[in-house]
Amino acid sequence: MSAHGPRPAAGRAWLGYLTVGLVAIVAYYLIPRHGFGVAARVVVYCLTSTSAAVVVLWAAVRNRAGARVPWLLLGLSQVVYSLADCTFYVNHYLLGLTGFPSAADVFYLGHYPLIVVALVLLIRRRSPGRDLPGLLDASVLAVVAAMLSWLYLIGPRARLDQPLPVALASVGYPVMDLAMFVVALRLFLGTGRRTGSFALLSANLLAILTADTLYVLQQLNGTYKAGNFLDAIWLGGNLALGAAALHPTMARLAEPTAARENVLGWGRIAALCGAALIAPAMLVLQHVTGGFHDIPVIAAACAMLFVLVIARLAAMVADQRRLAITDALTGLHTRRFFVAQLPIEVERARRGAGSVGVFIADVDRFKSINDGHGHPAGDRVLVEVADRLRRAARAGDVVARYGGEEFALLAPGVRPAELASIARRLRESVAGSPIAASDAVLLDVTVSVGAACYPQHGGDPAAVIAAADRSLYAAKVAGRDRAVVCAEEVDQPSVDHLCRMADQVDLRLGSRHDSRAVGRWARLLATELGHDEHGIRVAGLAGRLRDVGKIVVPDAVLLKPAALDAEEWAVVRQHAEHGFRLVDTVPGLFAVAQTIRQHHERYDGSGYPQGLSGTAIRWEARVVAVCDVWAALLADRPHRPARSAQEARSVLRAGRGTLFDPDVVDLFLGLHAEGRIDAPDLGRVG
Repeated sequence: MSAHGPRPAAGRAWLGYLTVGLVAIVAYYLIPRHGFGVAARVVVYCLTSTSAAVVVLWAAVRNRAGARVPWLLLGLSQVVYSLADCTFYVNHYLLGLTGFPSAADVFYLGHYPLIVVALVLLIRRRSPGRDLPGLLDASVLAVVAAMLSWLYLIGPRARLDQPLPVALASVGYPVMDLAMFVVALRLFLGTGRRTGSFALLSANLLAILTADTLYVLQQLNGTYKAGNFLDAIWLGGNLALGAAALHPTMARLAEPTAARENVLGWGRIAALCGAALIAPAMLVLQHVTGGFHDIPVIAAACAMLFVLVIARLAAMVADQRRLAITDALTGLHTRRFFVAQLPIEVERARRGAGSVGVFIADVDRFKSINDGHGHPAGDRVLVEVADRLRRAARAGDVVARYGGEEFALLAPGVRPAELASIARRLRESVAGSPIAASDAVLLDVTVSVGAACYPQHGGDPAAVIAAADRSLYAAKVAGRDRAVVCAEEVDQPSVDHLCRMADQVDLRLGSRHDSRAVGRWARLLATELGHDEHGIRVAGLAGRLRDVGKIVVPDAVLLKPAALDAEEWAVVRQHAEHGFRLVDTVPGLFAVAQTIRQHHERYDGSGYPQGLSGTAIRWEARVVAVCDVWAALLADRPHRPARSAQEARSVLRAGRGTLFDPDVVDLFLGLHAEGRIDAPDLGRVG
């Protein structure tokens, strides 16, 4: 005999038990109801009921792989139930004791709590996570069941004029059945394997609930007689419980499964719709029959159903949104969510004069991981990389899977000076230790990171992403496993052309080197303020090109020797916007273009073109504003002669804190007093 020989017989034990049990039920109804037949019927009934208790306890003790405690509790509940059966049928048939309640009722009611606890333990093992849809659906059906139970079982019993023990026992059965029904619903509608043992256990619960409900109704109608068809339902339920314990899938009944997607099938939709309509139908029925004493109960059920249905819809919407914005493999946000969230953060930063950092990380040589170790290994690497990037991000940052092996980080409030340190932290978090591509393979995995920032490196979401992507490409070209911040490829010929246009504006105004001087001073102030090389470069070039927009202002207005009227002044004021549009056509110069647009904004909000104030104005623009006014005061203009340096200092001091940033004014005047602010016509190179 092979080692696997006994398994088929063991696998069919449950079927043999059911067959023998069904034969016993048939024999129970065929045995005569008089003479020795009465005792024989009692013996057959009690043995059948007790057999289920013995089988369940034996299977629970024998089972070492599955959940033993729930099955032991089910076995104990069946022991109590069989004691109740033996007590009831011996008293009723053999001793003629038919009083209600009796000792049998104590046992019958005592087995319910054991079943409820056992089912709760099974549910917790089968659904260790949160199964909110199943819970809400079960709650809807439970509310309807509770309402119907009150209307037709509990309420009529409670309103009868009867002794307290009788009332308690009469109400106890439907209440206990309702508790078991609620827990059973949670089991039926929750997650977990639908095995043969699950189906048999479900049949057991359904049989008990059906028979108990019919028993209470027959008691109310006065039609119950011991030994009627209800005995077959009760015994069938007992046999189903024993067969569930003997079934080969008994050990897997408590195995957890992944939560199912929150999708409503047609069967569940029909059940929920029907359940939700029962309460209003009961109101109509009460109105037709004139039985108004249960209206508050029905109204409360309607209100609870309304709340549960709304909660179910909200949970479904939230779950669908979660599925839409969550990457199935890594658990990160999707690219769709990242692209949708970036404009929101950019707009928030624009209103508050803040900034937003964008980082794109790409796993180096990922194709070789898939080719050399297989796609499952590649998936494990991606999951671990995602987890390390998530841990390296700050609270509130958005980490997303941007592409196949690309990840993106959205970091609100990050300043340009912080980009390099954050990018380095992301890179080092991945490269810090090897990643297990399989149980036996450890791989050294690295990422390349590109970073950019709004508004310094792009004026809209697409521009910021493009800047970060160019930085990532630069990191790849530079050898991988490195971080690059704002790797902008500025078109130098275009910059040179803009500088020549700025020189032409100077010549038209009769001052050959004003733009060069303003650029030079702006670089000096940016350096003294402690900004990095990128900020110094932006400030200097913005100072050099600040008036390039005047190239489109007609000479009749720009060189008018008298004061300008309102219409002419409006034309001149447009040069900041013209300059912004000209400079922004060159890739990589958005920050410079923004500074040019804002260099006529004033600290108290009285400037143009946007009416910005305080720190809402770019710091580079606040620097260029002071330098621009100084150059303008020292230069001859068609409508006024040049001022002296002393007069220019007085103008700056008078506008300190109102027109100009007070810190910039103090620094400029201090540098001028030290002789470090040279004359406009001394320099040749900006």
